[in-house]
Amino acid sequence: MRKTFQLQVEGKHPDRLVEAIKHEIRKYIKRERRRVLPEGSDFWDFDCKFGTAEESAEVVHLSAITGLIDGVVKEAGPQFYVEVVAKPGKRAPRPAGEQAEEPSEED
Repeated sequence: MRKTFQLQVEGKHPDRLVEAIKHEIRKYIKRERRRVLPEGSDFWDFDCKFGTAEESAEVVHLSAITGLIDGVVKEAGPQFYVEVVAKPGKRAPRPAGEQAEEPSEED
């Protein structure tokens, strides 16, 4: 998904428009995660970019997108650009000597 979203559309309430945009992004992510994984892959990873325009978009983490959208809305920006591209990912095995951290039992 590579798209520029307008935040000031005539006849639409800005709050409802923002919620519809967030829903569209979430729906795209869910649809991509349902696709069949290529052989040798463990999960779908996402390359994401966000900015006020396509030229000024910077690489961001997937979980930061909704917060960035809220920031643009708070600053009353007219538009923003979002790029979310799915790619197959492979989990790296843990090093042999490393164990998962267990919760401490300190009272």
